[in-house]
Amino acid sequence: MMDLISAVVLGVVEGATEFLPISSTGHLILFNQWFAFGEDFTKLFNIVIQSGAILAVIIIFWKDLWPSTWSLKELESKWGRIIAAFIPTAVIGLLLGDYTEKYLFTPSVVAAALIFYGLVFIFLEKSKKMEYAHSQIVYSHALIIGAAQALALVPGTSRSGATIVAMLLLGYTRAAAARFSFLLAIPTLLAASAYSLYKYESSIQSQELGLLAIGFIVSFIVAFAVSKWFLAYVSQKSFLPFAWYRIILGLLVLALVILN
Repeated sequence: MMDLISAVVLGVVEGATEFLPISSTGHLILFNQWFAFGEDFTKLFNIVIQSGAILAVIIIFWKDLWPSTWSLKELESKWGRIIAAFIPTAVIGLLLGDYTEKYLFTPSVVAAALIFYGLVFIFLEKSKKMEYAHSQIVYSHALIIGAAQALALVPGTSRSGATIVAMLLLGYTRAAAARFSFLLAIPTLLAASAYSLYKYESSIQSQELGLLAIGFIVSFIVAFAVSKWFLAYVSQKSFLPFAWYRIILGLLVLALVILN
């Protein structure tokens, strides 16, 4: 029964946090302190629930991603900037991903990153004029955004948070930043999941298949609902609630680390 509860809870956590600027990896590290499986199965489970979240976003943005004519012009229009942004993320991830996973996946690092980027969001919301539209993303900006996304290798940073911060600094609107962050998430998370699966060496037990299915379904449903809500939210309101959430959670985690 505890394994079933863990599968549901972690599926909800992944689906709710993957595309919000609050760090899904950071939350999973924290929740795995209480709702965890064996070390090897936890790695596989995290891949599966992330896949559920990815599928939700692919469905939401299907019309934006799937070309109608497959002409080079349309392919470049739909995928060009996404691919350009993905390249620096992939290169940096391959170079540093294993190192950060080995040395930085700790509650204290999560707490520090949560607080730091919470303060960054507050600063940007208070001081930055946002003036560009999504259609004005240029390739040089895409490369910068992709490099910024690689900062999410540090747990607690947030992949979406890093890309959104970069785009706000470049002058894009909240809605444009959120939208491109979602689109960039698709190749990034697919590649990360595929690489993690490639490194996975343990066998899967028959009783574990049900837990994987439950986690996938829960993550998909929650991610779909939260993503639709978030896209509507940022078109009208600021990132300040997420900034304060990050800071409060980071301080709580830091307090627990110090007390323990």
